[in-house]
Amino acid sequence: MTRTRTARTAVVAGAVGAIVLTGAGAASAETEVAEPATFTSAFTAMATPETVVNTDGVPTAGEPGASGSFMYRINSALEVICYDITLTGVNPPYQSPAKTSTHIHEAVAGESGPPRIALPDPQDDGSGQLVSSGCLQGPFTTGLAPEGADTGEGFSLAEIEADPSAFSTDNHTA
Repeated sequence: MTRTRTARTAVVAGAVGAIVLTGAGAASAETEVAEPATFTSAFTAMATPETVVNTDGVPTAGEPGASGSFMYRINSALEVICYDITLTGVNPPYQSPAKTSTHIHEAVAGESGPPRIALPDPQDDGSGQLVSSGCLQGPFTTGLAPEGADTGEGFSLAEIEADPSAFSTDNHTA
């Protein structure tokens, strides 16, 4: 029996969420681009295992002792998102049906929703922490197309800026 656990953290300053999920598959994220000179917004989410939910939105215990920091800087005019992600106490392997296991979903914290951006999965930095940093430029794809169109298709970073509490971030592990 496979259990799916979802960690969701709101993409707003000071939001608290969780950090673990299960699924299947893995691949690479969008092509990295240089960091722009300016940003139109910035968001930070801190993650803990207390608010892990499964794909049905049912609370499920997360990985004990896990935590994460998701820092995002957005230039919506250029459709560029820069990210600095640090996970502590998270034990890969990563698993997700999307092309990576680290996402921004259109869903409030504690609920399921479609991924809109697939970010490169954090890797061990030699200290036991998992880190990922860089910048991606849209159009965004996730590798998931349950209704024929990729769940990132047509997504704009301006949507996050317009209503940050309508989005959450997560990382999927087994």
